[in-house]
Amino acid sequence: MTRPIGNPPPTEPPAVPPRGSRLRKAVAFGLAAGLAATGIALSTGLTAGAAAPAGLPAATQLYKDPDSQVARWVAANPGDSRRPVIARRIASQPQAIWFSNYSPTTVTGDVRAITTAAAAAGQVPVLAVYEIPNRDCGGASAGGAPDLASYDAWVRDFAAGLGSGQSIIILEPDSIALTTCLTAQQQADRFASLSRAGSAIHAAAPNAKVYLDGGHSAWNSASEQANRLRSAGILTSADGLFTNVSNFNTTSNEVNFAKNVLAALGNPANLHAVIDTSRNGNGPAGGGEWCDPSGRAIGTYPTTDTGDQAIDAFLWVKPPGEADGCAGAAGTFLPDIAYALASAAPSDPVPPATTPPTTPPTTTPPTTPPPTTEPPTTPPPTGAACSVSYKIASAWTGGFTADVTVRNTGAAAVNGWSLAWSFPGDQKITSAWNAKATQSGAAVTATDLGYNGTIAAGGSTAFGFQGTASGSGSPTAFTLNGASCAVS
Repeated sequence: MTRPIGNPPPTEPPAVPPRGSRLRKAVAFGLAAGLAATGIALSTGLTAGAAAPAGLPAATQLYKDPDSQVARWVAANPGDSRRPVIARRIASQPQAIWFSNYSPTTVTGDVRAITTAAAAAGQVPVLAVYEIPNRDCGGASAGGAPDLASYDAWVRDFAAGLGSGQSIIILEPDSIALTTCLTAQQQADRFASLSRAGSAIHAAAPNAKVYLDGGHSAWNSASEQANRLRSAGILTSADGLFTNVSNFNTTSNEVNFAKNVLAALGNPANLHAVIDTSRNGNGPAGGGEWCDPSGRAIGTYPTTDTGDQAIDAFLWVKPPGEADGCAGAAGTFLPDIAYALASAAPSDPVPPATTPPTTPPTTTPPTTPPPTTEPPTTPPPTGAACSVSYKIASAWTGGFTADVTVRNTGAAAVNGWSLAWSFPGDQKITSAWNAKATQSGAAVTATDLGYNGTIAAGGSTAFGFQGTASGSGSPTAFTLNGASCAVS
């Protein structure tokens, strides 16, 4: 399983419109050892499977990967001045998890690790599949499965890890819009394989939503893209199309383009579109620059509440802050880029549509954040081995986000941590990043995620969360692994 990273400049003649994805050549990252690669048994041949009913509920909660590069950076840099903005506006948001490393022996377990974690959190993962042979048509991201027969088998193994829960599959960016390196027969073979892939995913995971490559609004015409999608089996093997992956075109242009493609397909009731809005807040850069252009901004925060029946979701398929290959090594998380994209956004994310109360709360939180902490009612124990900083990062009527930093003030490292506190009011945590948060009544426990489980003597770790509240107030007492902490 891999993360997406960037491509160098295109090799096509200048007359060819910009490619859609611009960020492939992925590098692998590890999962915990011992994951079983067992799953749903499929036949050796890819068989047809009916697509799930069209559309995604507006209240769908998308999965936030606690092991993403941005989450790791936020956890490791609690004192960085860029951290609060990056944490609130990027790390707090769900982003696609990419599968682009050909690993047939582990892919089922890798997928299951994600879908199991998402199901436990009550969220829906977005998985980007990038394994088709000749992906990127021999460019910097050349690779993938060695041949289509191997790809078909790999997809079956991928599908076996999806399970019965909901998932969103971004199936092979560039694979339909970019075929300049393929002969007519090779293109036909690829499209047939994509159709089999969609059917295999639906057969193994009936609640999966499969979206095929729609390119973007500055590439192929809507009619041409529709013809290609039809050849790739969109009418029988998919739930719709995706556009703008890793690109910067405005959401309005992409919505119009996607609708034109759907119209060219005959507006079938079972097909919708999703759009990558991860970096399109300021639209495309001048001159069509695509490789880490300056002056860009994150776009619409990920949501399935699009207000448009033809558009299932706005997604962050390209993780903001990961380089395209010009500002730094392709795929590397660069805080300067992330900070520039995040700080250019007009506002912080708002809570999900289902979070605010349907009637005004009896009390209204202040328009400015409450004090970051209140002094302890009693002095902390002498020689306390920890201190905690609890800060309200943003607040609105009915909700808030908070940043928590835990410092080990003892003489020995903490290996595996659990921080507990009680809310003074009716606050409820709805999601967390860089920690697993559980709540029973007012009592909350936040635990490490493995990779951030060790806090060196004198070191610290940080996490954040989003919650609901009809009043204000901050916790005043914390315990780390059962020992009381000072509040700073």
